[in-house]
Amino acid sequence: MAGQKFSAPEIVNTPLLHYVLTHTPMAGRPGAGPALALSLVLVAIVCGFTGLCYAELASMIPIAGSAYTYTYATLGELIAWIIGWDLILEYAFSNMSVSVGFAAHTQAFLEWFGIRPPLRWISPAYLPTGMTSFTGHVLYKPGWHFGFNIPAFLIVMILTVVLVRGIRESARTNNILVLVKLVAILTFIFAAGQFIQPHNWHPFMPTGWTGVLSGGSIIFFTYIGFDSVSTAAEECKNPQRDMPIGILATLAACTLLYCGVALVLSGVVPWQSLMGDAAPVVNSMRRLALTPGGHSLHWVELVVLIGAMLGMISSILVFQLGQARVWFAMSRDRLLPDAFSHVHPIFRTPALATWVAGFVVAIPAGLLDIGTVANLSNIGTLFAFVLVSIAVMVLRVREPNRPRGFRAPLGPLFPILSIVFCILLMMGLEILTWIAFFVWLAIGLVIYFFYSRKRSEFAGM
Repeated sequence: MAGQKFSAPEIVNTPLLHYVLTHTPMAGRPGAGPALALSLVLVAIVCGFTGLCYAELASMIPIAGSAYTYTYATLGELIAWIIGWDLILEYAFSNMSVSVGFAAHTQAFLEWFGIRPPLRWISPAYLPTGMTSFTGHVLYKPGWHFGFNIPAFLIVMILTVVLVRGIRESARTNNILVLVKLVAILTFIFAAGQFIQPHNWHPFMPTGWTGVLSGGSIIFFTYIGFDSVSTAAEECKNPQRDMPIGILATLAACTLLYCGVALVLSGVVPWQSLMGDAAPVVNSMRRLALTPGGHSLHWVELVVLIGAMLGMISSILVFQLGQARVWFAMSRDRLLPDAFSHVHPIFRTPALATWVAGFVVAIPAGLLDIGTVANLSNIGTLFAFVLVSIAVMVLRVREPNRPRGFRAPLGPLFPILSIVFCILLMMGLEILTWIAFFVWLAIGLVIYFFYSRKRSEFAGM
């Protein structure tokens, strides 16, 4: 549960913090077990510190936008490029994770009706820990195999078509989707909660605080998007009071629901059986439905499946929209080719940016497993949070008199805590993720210095 097990110890598959402290490799990341609930609380605290920093930065700019917009207006082009390049990584790999999860739920949905598509077309081509059936039968050995996750690819491309043609977010539609997701979550908690076996919670922290930290590092992507609350700083009547309440209340509500799911999930089945599972809630209910007295969960499973799939569709839609808008904004600032900021003559959307963002997500989603793509999303997001927190402290020194609708309390304490905890969570990710992240940043800097810098609006200054 929030872990990954490999066949043999390897340095690249070892969490960075563990290797720094012990200089010994591990066979993957230790699972948090039932203590995943503590991992979620840890992540919520980190997001609370960072969210307040986001709110301060957003309140300094009189327009709504992303971290890229804020840093471009306050810290200049190079830092904005780094954040923009990092946001592309964050949004892309976050949606890869969600689309792989959607594919796993699609498989379960089809199987609920007795439809069993060929396994090679509904599973990733790369499975670092292999794949086994409910009965323990080995379906695929670790590594690459011939196949492609068609549902993951299709959902991204279908939503890309929707975004190209244009879609307006409706508050009413959003509220309905939120309600559907809440119903699905609460249905699972109350229905599956009756089948909890307390012995599954012992030991509660099977791998100690190392597992809690690793679990937080892995599960972090589930909180991506909370920072959007901070963009409302300019709209608050009393931002100094309303922003902390809005951010902390949002995080508290999400954390309570997440912890409820984590505790029930680890109570109904052994947590080891959930490691590497892209649809742990649904698959745990399928197991329970086969036990004496569990037949009623067969219908509950369908409710949870529908709620989860609708929730994931809305998440993919929002983050594909956000990713395309980052491409658009960077192109508008002449940091990327002008074609990405061209607007479709009929649909009035950045069509090329949206198509590119779609293929950038859809193809890897068909090839990679959920653990691989979630890690890169996590490190990208955490790095962006670090830069935002640093930006807040720099601007307090550089522009202390600049108007701020909101200021994070207790001086530099919250930005510093945000930086420290974000780096700590980053160090809970394996060394291979760090290597891939630095390669991504290096590619971005090469593009900036040899292309973007020469054609930006500040070129020659």
